Amino acid sequence: MTESSPYPAAARAGTPARAEDTGPLPLVVQVDDGVAWVRLNRPDAMNALDDRLKGLLRDALEHLAADEAVRCVVLTGTGRAFCVGQDLKEHVRSLDDPGSSLTTTVTEHYNPIVLLLATMNKPVIAAVNGVAAGAGMSFALACDFRVAAETAAFNTAFAGIALSCDSGSSWTLPRLVGPARAKELLLLPRTLPASEALSLGLVTRVVPPDALEATVSDLAAQLAAGPTVAYGSIRRAVAYSAGHDLAAALAHEGELMGVTGATQDHRAAVDAFLAKAKPSYSGR
Repeated sequence: MTESSPYPAAARAGTPARAEDTGPLPLVVQVDDGVAWVRLNRPDAMNALDDRLKGLLRDALEHLAADEAVRCVVLTGTGRAFCVGQDLKEHVRSLDDPGSSLTTTVTEHYNPIVLLLATMNKPVIAAVNGVAAGAGMSFALACDFRVAAETAAFNTAFAGIALSCDSGSSWTLPRLVGPARAKELLLLPRTLPASEALSLGLVTRVVPPDALEATVSDLAAQLAAGPTVAYGSIRRAVAYSAGHDLAAALAHEGELMGVTGATQDHRAAVDAFLAKAKPSYSGR
């Protein structure tokens, strides 16, 4: 297993590190057997998203999306929270800065993060270890699977601080629970326990807290051993079809069938079927 800073944004951009950037890394990436665990690591702040963490997360996901050796990504938090969204202490300071705007961080950070979570050509799992609120909940909704600890909870939170919703929640939430329930959850934010989130279809599975990591590890290993290009194409097809008519969706499916039909994994699967054997996938 490798453990490292996820390709620090500041270093890549040529920006010198700030004094406040010293100390434990706010994001840790671990890669093992094709599975990348991306851990938000500000437990004392309940993994609130300050500018440094947002930049590191965006850049790490960009790198992992392009890395063919990574065949499944897991997003989780350290400590008692998954992620409580925007760091409001940092945000309060920015309100006094005439050059600062929420629009800036939405376009520079939140939008790219959600697009990467939702569209990278490999499956993504949210291991929701605790409270997921605001953008934290939205990040989880952008993933393919949400496995939650029994002690986890969800809250849209945005209207509670007089803000509109962001990080794709206006797109993902109605598709999971329907427009009427989505507006209820967004306009009247409240904390949903994991059990209610499961009944609403917001999460895939709820497990005891001490079983979360093992459960997600098993699922991630299964996905990482599967036909990665096919998985990525399926998630792209579902997203595309949500915003297009049947004819366009059929045409897009045809394009993706051509892509997946030319992969080594498809040939391996067909050969294994004919030999009545279990296929072994390379992710290509």
